[in-house]
Amino acid sequence: MAEDSRRGDEDERGPGAQYHMFVVMEDLLDKLKLLDYEEEILAKHNMKALSRHYFASSHYVPSNPGEQFYMFSLISAWLINLCARPFDTPQEYNDPNATIANILAELRALGGQVDFPPSKLKSGCGEHVCYVLDSLADAALRKSGFVWRKPLYSTEDQEDECVMEDDAELTLSKMEEEMTEEADDYEEEDGIDLEALKARTNQNEAGGSRPEMILESVTDAAEWNLEVERVLPQLKVTVRMDNKDWRIHVDQMHQHQEGIQTSLKETKGYLDKLQEEISKTLEKVNSREKYINTQLEHLITDYRSAQSKLSEAKELYQQGSGGVTERTRILAEISEELERVKQEMEEKGSSMSDGAPVVRIRQSLTKLKQEIQQMDVRMGVVEQTLLQAQLKEKNNMTRDMHATHIPEPSIHTY
Repeated sequence: MAEDSRRGDEDERGPGAQYHMFVVMEDLLDKLKLLDYEEEILAKHNMKALSRHYFASSHYVPSNPGEQFYMFSLISAWLINLCARPFDTPQEYNDPNATIANILAELRALGGQVDFPPSKLKSGCGEHVCYVLDSLADAALRKSGFVWRKPLYSTEDQEDECVMEDDAELTLSKMEEEMTEEADDYEEEDGIDLEALKARTNQNEAGGSRPEMILESVTDAAEWNLEVERVLPQLKVTVRMDNKDWRIHVDQMHQHQEGIQTSLKETKGYLDKLQEEISKTLEKVNSREKYINTQLEHLITDYRSAQSKLSEAKELYQQGSGGVTERTRILAEISEELERVKQEMEEKGSSMSDGAPVVRIRQSLTKLKQEIQQMDVRMGVVEQTLLQAQLKEKNNMTRDMHATHIPEPSIHTY
């Protein structure tokens, strides 16, 4: 049934199809209780009991997706084991894709149809999760030999039905008695013979035409009243209180309204008295305030004048402190300049009285003379080199000029 309601388009299934998963979840919870899941799952793993809509859509029942998926895989493994098929108990760190694939493979082996992608089960809630668990629970119940039977009603309900039937019979008897009395009155007024009407009725029945029957009671009224008085204590109608009945809610609303009105009357008196006391206290406070203001008016005037003088003095202090700051800055700059001039004068005085510069000048002159001598030696060497080069070049030119002319050999032709 869950499979048939799960399949099909939304238009074909109707607007209430999206809420069918809640019904499936409630049926699933009953089946799990029949399989004693409290002891096998909850007690062993120290978990809380499932709510009526635990595996329903997370849009309506917010929960932890990781916890829901772990609970789904744990219950699925337990149901598969109840179907005499070995299945390892999943752990929280297992791969969810592998766990889902194994669960769907076992569901197909048990005869269930899987026409949805495995990713629908990763959230741990929804229509497909409820379908898988419901199919596995049905298979586990079939394996355990459980058979659904008709409900057995309690004896109290049967007594209530008997009381209602007796009440209906009593009402019917009263109606017959009233009709008989009306018929007697009608017969006395119009002079109609009741026996003639009965005979006519019998003839019509024999002929095939049957008019409306005239009911006549053969019970004695005195005996009937005695019987009613005797069984009256036993004619009790027990009406069970249903909290979902709107009449009970209306009665509760009326009771609460009456209680609110009663409490409001008492509270209103206290509130009125409190308001009067607060008003009197406020009047006293206002009068005392006016008296104090009149008595301390000259002090307030003095305080205001002193406050204005204080503000003027603060303003003058700020202006004076600003001038002092500026002059302090100028004094600091002048002091710094003075220190610099003193330092320069000390350096010049120490240099004038010290003979170290003269010694340095002499050393520099000596060094300069040595360098001049070295330069003279180098210049002499260079001049000698140039002179030799010039002489050598002149000798070469002279040798070339005085070189003998060698005639070319004559060519003889034969």
